[in-house]
Amino acid sequence: MGTLLARLTRRVTQSHIQHLNPVPARAAPALVRHVYRRIEREFGLLAPPVTLHAAAPPLLAACWLMLREALLADGPVGRDTREAVAAAVSLANRCPYCVEVHGSALRGLLRGPDASAVIDDRPTEITDPQLREVIEWFRRDAKATNVPSPRLDTTEFTQLVGVAVLFQYLNRMVNVFLTPTPLPVGLPPAAARGARWLAALTMGRLARRVGDAGVDLDLLPPAPLPPDLSWARANATLGTAFARACAVIDEAAERAVPSSVRGLLLGLLAGPTGLRAVADRTALEAVLDDLPAQDRAAGRLALTVAFFSYRVTDTMVADYRLDEPADRRLVELASWASLTAARAAGMHLYAAWHADRGILPAEGRAG
Repeated sequence: MGTLLARLTRRVTQSHIQHLNPVPARAAPALVRHVYRRIEREFGLLAPPVTLHAAAPPLLAACWLMLREALLADGPVGRDTREAVAAAVSLANRCPYCVEVHGSALRGLLRGPDASAVIDDRPTEITDPQLREVIEWFRRDAKATNVPSPRLDTTEFTQLVGVAVLFQYLNRMVNVFLTPTPLPVGLPPAAARGARWLAALTMGRLARRVGDAGVDLDLLPPAPLPPDLSWARANATLGTAFARACAVIDEAAERAVPSSVRGLLLGLLAGPTGLRAVADRTALEAVLDDLPAQDRAAGRLALTVAFFSYRVTDTMVADYRLDEPADRRLVELASWASLTAARAAGMHLYAAWHADRGILPAEGRAG
C-alpha cells in the first residue's frame, strides 16, 4: 500500500512546499534519490517535511536520519507514544501541519478518547496514566509548572527526548516552508472529517511498520557526540544519527549564516532564559541592533525561526535572498537556526529530568 500511495501522492505532497523549488527525483543527485526511495519505502509517502531539504542534499540526509531513528525505527517506546509526543510538541510550537499529520497517525494507532485528548491539547483528560504523565511533562514549557517527570527508564526517556528534539526542529522548518495544512484548502466540514478519517486509517497502518535501527547511518560521515546531545548517550544509534546530522548542519551554517548571527543566537540560547530570551518582535529588533547592518536580514530570519517560527514572513525570506538567492543557502540558514533551538530544548529537558531526581547531569558533575 505504501508504494502505491507514494506514487499517487508525489505531486500533491510536493505542492505543499513554499519559498523553495521542489526537487523532483529525476533531476536530483544520487543522495537525494536514495533518501526519496527510503522515505517512500519506510514512511509510506514522499513526506514534505523531509523533502523540503532537498536543495541541500546533506541536510536532507541529516533530517532523514533524525526522523528515522527517533520516530520510525525499532526502539524501547511504542510508536503510539512517540506520535503522541510529536503531536504535543507540535501543538506547543504552533505547527498545525505537523499536528494534522501526526495527529492522524496517532488516531490510527490509538483508538478511543486519548488520541483526541492529546490532539485537542487536553492532557488532563488522557485516561492512560503513563501517557498522561508523558504528555504533560513534554508540554510543561507551554502549559504547566511543577509537573513531575514521567515514570520512564533511561532508554525510554532518551527515545522520547529524541522525538521531542526532532519535532522542535521539524516544526520550525515546516512553519517556514510548508503550507499550514496538508488538507486541501476550503474543504466543507463534512469532507474535512472524511479526509481526516481516511488519513487516520492510512497513517495508522503505515505507522505500524517497524524498521531496523541504524540502517542509513552511513549516509553521513562520523561525528562525535556534542555535549548538548548528552541525553542521547543511552542509545548509541540514536546518538550517532543526531551527532552526524548536527555536524553537517553546523558545517552548512558556516556558509549560509554570518558568524555574527551564529554568535548572537548561541549566546541568547545559552543565557538563563534560553528559548524565552526573545519574547516578541520588539525584543528581536532590539537584539538585532548588535549586528552589523549587512547581517541583519540573516539575523532577523534566523532568530525568528529559532524563537517563533510561525511568525516568519515572506518579506523576511525575500530580504535574506537579496544577498543569498540560492535555495540551498536559505535551507541551510533555516535548518541551522531550527536545530540550534531544538538542541537547546533537548538540553533543557535533560537538565529538568535530572533535576526532578535531585542529581546533576553527567557533564555537570565534578571530576
